[in-house]
Amino acid sequence: MDRLLRVGRLATFVYFTLCGFVLGMWIVHIPTIEQRVGISHAVLGWLLLLLGGGAFAGMQLIGPLSDRFGARKVVPVTSVLSCAALVLPGLATGPWALGASLFVLGCVTGCLDVAMNAHAVQVERGYGRPVMSAFHAMFSIGGVLASLVGAFTLGRGWSPAVTLAAMGGLSLVVTLAAMPALLPPDAVPAGGADTAKSARRPVPRRIWIMAGLALVLMLSEGVAGDWSALHLRDVLDASPSTAALAYGSFATAMTVGRLLADRVAARFGAVAILRYGSGLAAAGLVLAALSSATAPALAGWTVFGIGLSGTIPQLFSAAGHIDPQAAATNVSRVAGLGYVGILAGPAVIGPMTHLMPLNLTFFLPVAFCVLACLAAPVLGAGSARTAAPAAEQPQRA
Repeated sequence: MDRLLRVGRLATFVYFTLCGFVLGMWIVHIPTIEQRVGISHAVLGWLLLLLGGGAFAGMQLIGPLSDRFGARKVVPVTSVLSCAALVLPGLATGPWALGASLFVLGCVTGCLDVAMNAHAVQVERGYGRPVMSAFHAMFSIGGVLASLVGAFTLGRGWSPAVTLAAMGGLSLVVTLAAMPALLPPDAVPAGGADTAKSARRPVPRRIWIMAGLALVLMLSEGVAGDWSALHLRDVLDASPSTAALAYGSFATAMTVGRLLADRVAARFGAVAILRYGSGLAAAGLVLAALSSATAPALAGWTVFGIGLSGTIPQLFSAAGHIDPQAAATNVSRVAGLGYVGILAGPAVIGPMTHLMPLNLTFFLPVAFCVLACLAAPVLGAGSARTAAPAAEQPQRA
């Protein structure tokens, strides 16, 4: 069992990295594709709405399927589809084509997101201690890798279509190589009620509260993905390659924070991570919004990333452990409403740029981070360190 868990954990790291890399490759190409298609920030905001809408739809579809067939079967399929869909935005030549490609990309990456988080909950249950944040750190590492690749290719004038196609093909090879290492459904005893009883049971109120927190925090996180590069390019007049580093600094900070968050969660609990992390994120985004030079703006995006780093993993972990037999379905509820935040973010931020400079629109997610800070006690009991039954906790790798 120890070896099986170690290998399964490694495979989960790989898929989180791939998911972050696929989305990150789109993110760093946003300014270039926006300019090539010939659309405004406001139109881009509405098109990004389709990315979130596709993710939401995919999540609601894949949650019950993952609980029924097991993450081992669902994760590789959704990862292959994500790799194939990566090239689509690079081929778009008009707003309608770009919108359609973003919906497809959002749908398949949303499916992968839920499936790999359900597998992560299974691995965490086997370990009997918090390991979820480390998986999300690998998602951030994927974003960092995408930022570096994007800075390299954009600096040399490579077309988005060529870059996205090449990186999608490479990601596909990695997907197939990691597939055999995923855990079978019965590798870790789940305990609790059977699936049929879980399906009939009303959704716990805590799930919806956590979903609401995921909404505001993922809206805030999405600001970095959708607007950080544009912030440096348009507000601070940075070059395209330098602007790509805005998301890179955010993703790097997310990585460092998530690599540390599991130890913090084991010692201080999920509430502390949510409360103090959200507060720090608010402070960092204020710094970025008010900066008049590139260096302090990058510092602000970095602090923003550190603050947000541990918040979403704690919400996903808690949702997955409330009912082990419906882990993917509950994760899809929390993640799905979170993606409504990503969906709503562009729709709100984009039109707001008609009324005020882009950097001033960032005070909306600042307010949301403060709200999450105040609502942190809702996590309370049920943190990842107490999720596994005592009899299972010696099963560690």
